[in-house]
Amino acid sequence: MISLLSRVRRSFELHATHVHLDREALEFMSDELDGPIRIIAHEPLRMSEEAYRQKLESAIEVSHLPLDYRALFLEVIVDDSSDFETELAVRGITRHGYRILEVHGPVVPNTIASVLLHIRDVTGLMPHIYFRWTEGNPVTNLLRFLAFGEGEIAPVTREVLREAETDVTRRPWVHVG
Repeated sequence: MISLLSRVRRSFELHATHVHLDREALEFMSDELDGPIRIIAHEPLRMSEEAYRQKLESAIEVSHLPLDYRALFLEVIVDDSSDFETELAVRGITRHGYRILEVHGPVVPNTIASVLLHIRDVTGLMPHIYFRWTEGNPVTNLLRFLAFGEGEIAPVTREVLREAETDVTRRPWVHVG
């Protein structure tokens, strides 16, 4: 029981000991220096050109992103969800003509929160991340998150950010549509 309570408590903490953006990832950021850095969360299980196009079109429609928005996606590849401390290496890659920030991490929401805070600190700009609501039962999704680091990503990412950055004016924005 104590182990479960400890895991629940640690689930809402940042797990990254260090975040590093490679040169390409930094170049993607430099394209956004005239305004907020808008990032679309994307599950790396669907990597077809059609999947990226649909995700972008949905984000533009639902989240009211500019029609000429040049997409920047963030994908977290989960390696070992039991690893509570890790260094994160963010690689900038281009797939099907879309710019993608790819990172391996132990759990999706905590990894996203760490990357967003690092981007804020490196660029001085506020990142905005765009999600779609997770389908399914919210309790089941929360349990999936606690057990496997997957599930209810958007609200947990926001909670991790809230815990990590108490100043709301310095906290990256989480949009869900």
